[in-house]
Amino acid sequence: MIDYSTKITTDRELNAIENLDGSVESDRGRILSAPAFRRLQKRTQVFALELNASIRTRLTHSLEVAQSARYISKSILTELKQEGLSSYGLEDMENAFVSTSEMTSLLHDIGNPPFGHFAEQTINKWVQVNAIEMLESFEGSSAKSKELKEIVAKDITNYDGNAQAIRVITKLQRLNLSYTQVLSVLKYTRGAYEDKPKEGDLDYLKKKPGFYYSEKDFIEKLQDTLGVEHGHRFPLTYIMEAADDISYLTADLEDSVEKGILSLEKVYSLIKTECEKEGETYLLELMQSRYEKAQQNEEAYQFSMFFTIFRTSIVGALVRHVVGIYVENHEAIFDGSFNSALLDYDKESKYYKAIKILEKISSKYIYQNLEVQELELQGYSIVNGLLDIYKPLLELSHKDFDTLLKDERIGCFISMRLIKRVSSKQIVAYQNDVKNLDKDLEEEYVIMEWYYRVRLLIDYVSGMTDDYALHEYQMLTAMK
Repeated sequence: MIDYSTKITTDRELNAIENLDGSVESDRGRILSAPAFRRLQKRTQVFALELNASIRTRLTHSLEVAQSARYISKSILTELKQEGLSSYGLEDMENAFVSTSEMTSLLHDIGNPPFGHFAEQTINKWVQVNAIEMLESFEGSSAKSKELKEIVAKDITNYDGNAQAIRVITKLQRLNLSYTQVLSVLKYTRGAYEDKPKEGDLDYLKKKPGFYYSEKDFIEKLQDTLGVEHGHRFPLTYIMEAADDISYLTADLEDSVEKGILSLEKVYSLIKTECEKEGETYLLELMQSRYEKAQQNEEAYQFSMFFTIFRTSIVGALVRHVVGIYVENHEAIFDGSFNSALLDYDKESKYYKAIKILEKISSKYIYQNLEVQELELQGYSIVNGLLDIYKPLLELSHKDFDTLLKDERIGCFISMRLIKRVSSKQIVAYQNDVKNLDKDLEEEYVIMEWYYRVRLLIDYVSGMTDDYALHEYQMLTAMK
């Protein structure tokens, strides 16, 4: 039975707001005023350290995704009204349905590190090379200690922006959002400490880490409260994912023309060539008429006219497409067992084929562009270098680190200076986690305290903006 009133609720960790619309507005206000949200304006979408303000950042991308999610969610409600919203427990819940989808989209990239997805790989590589050896040096004679070491080893080598988003919301920013709002951000349902799924075992939903071991208990609490099975997804998350996928399609092409990497004529030529090669007519016809109209205008307006008309046309069509899939598969989506992205579900549709052509062009001519890859390599050097600089904090014993946090002297004079640079919010998150550990279980305590220290270091570096990371790296390496 589909009953959204069991999933869209006012439950939250502290100070629950009884009125649903009041709870939704409280979530909206907390999200929009969060420092982590504002920092998205200085985070890479594709082009790092970009001075041209018209090029998309994580913030402007998130705003576009939120608008698409709003459009999709309102369109879904329009379809569901044909049978009556009360049939789905949505009576008087339209605002909550739309706003939660919209705010989820604003939050979806909040855990992404500086310099984009390449930095995710950089962090994981650094941890694998530098931190795993430290973990293996800890004693683990008990079965529980050995199990913890295995869990921690998997968890810390699986940094992911999606999992970090959950940590930012719940631990680092402590936004105290409703359980509904938090769980809707959980795009992938596998813990970073869990093995990759076998084919057929909700393998799409679990293909990437969605949360860390540090947030495991809280995620399970939310799932139990809202009736979402482990490994399943919250229904509104499918809307956010579709909005994100739609927003990517023309944005990177548009920015590449703005940057001078591609020309409008080159974009047209590439799309036309790929469509003809694949025998795809929908995208070709859609693009052809828009391009011809753009060519009829003055040269200065060609670029904006083409992408504005092309974007609105394809977004409108894709929204109608994903709304149809959502409604047709409503029960599985509500249950959270629908094991596919909405846009990827019908692989025979003209929309899916059009999407794949646009993705192929972006991958080959933008993401593999020399300038983009140079920026990624610079990001690698900066992130890797910062982790190297702060590595002494991980090499301390738990007693020395505890002494350090009490602002007392220890033997490592470098660590005494480094700790002063770490955000107090991140240190508080570390302390809140550690205080719940049992010191009497010494082996387990040593492993878990160090695990939370790794989280602290990753929280700090991954929470930087592009320009701050560059500044910090230049300053600490005396390269300014």
